[in-house]
Amino acid sequence: MDDTERPRATVPPGPGTGLPTFELPPPDTKRWVPGRKAIVVAAVHLGVLSLQEACQRYQLSREEFLAWQRAIDQYGVPGLRTTRLQIYRDSDIRRPVPGPVQLSLSSSRSSTSPPGE
Repeated sequence: MDDTERPRATVPPGPGTGLPTFELPPPDTKRWVPGRKAIVVAAVHLGVLSLQEACQRYQLSREEFLAWQRAIDQYGVPGLRTTRLQIYRDSDIRRPVPGPVQLSLSSSRSSTSPPGE
């Protein structure tokens, strides 16, 4: 069955909450495109689903869900593309890490005396 023909689960907003109605992906979703991941993260963020409910419904580990959340926080929805994950990971690895702070020694020491004397 094509995704466009598949019935969608709609979660109504709570009374007076002003929350939008979410069309949650079906529980048996196998192909996680960025938009579907973003909907699940938004549903948890807005309290439509708890983290535990989302993980159970979609058979996700807590770590996988939190990785989706971090990707959105750092890079937006495009960060949820699996092809982008490698690019972002690589750029994080290549980012220069600040080295230890080097303090200059006082010029009052003699250049010939060993340290500690």
